Amino acid sequence: MIRSTARTALVAALALAGLSQTAAPARAANTLVLPRAGQVGLGIQVQGATLLTPGELGKEFGAGPGLTVKLRYRMRFERAIGLTFDAQQLDSRDPSAGVGAFDSITAVPGQKQVLRDRLKLVSAGFELYQMFDTDEKTTKMLSAGLGLAQVSAHLTDGETQFPLAGDALFVSLGAGAERFVFKSWAWDLSTRYLMLFHDGKVNHDLQLQLGMIFYAAY
Repeated sequence: MIRSTARTALVAALALAGLSQTAAPARAANTLVLPRAGQVGLGIQVQGATLLTPGELGKEFGAGPGLTVKLRYRMRFERAIGLTFDAQQLDSRDPSAGVGAFDSITAVPGQKQVLRDRLKLVSAGFELYQMFDTDEKTTKMLSAGLGLAQVSAHLTDGETQFPLAGDALFVSLGAGAERFVFKSWAWDLSTRYLMLFHDGKVNHDLQLQLGMIFYAAY
């Protein structure tokens, strides 16, 4: 009886040891690898953006979707620098009006009037980040940046009106968080405010962004 119990215990111990050995690689594979100073992250986000009406652009155009690509270089002392590239398409508030803050598009006699129905904003900027809790699964951050934006309009006849009173200079402020979920992969949620200086006037662009970022190991 004692020998049978001992054999049963030995078999159970060996089985548990085997399970622990097979589980170990799985645990190792799922271990988070938080980024360190010197690592570069590459991220992509979808965004929703809107222009506020006090600005010249915001009087004619409103909200729409966008896409963001980010390069982020981690530094010491919970800081980072990065490049951000955005492409937005913002719908006209009232394309049937045919006029806005910019030159109206004249109609050709006998043909349907051509109108601006979407604004295209393509921007590139440099950003500085101050990060918090970089040794945790969720890293919070604040950002500030500056850059240039190319401004054009999509027309109802399929053509593009470019340039639309020239390019814009912008400064940005933002806040966000990275939530690491697998190795060096993280959800990247952020919000940004862009103050756009365009055609001698100030415009205001609000963005909400969600995507993924991956930090390359070295």
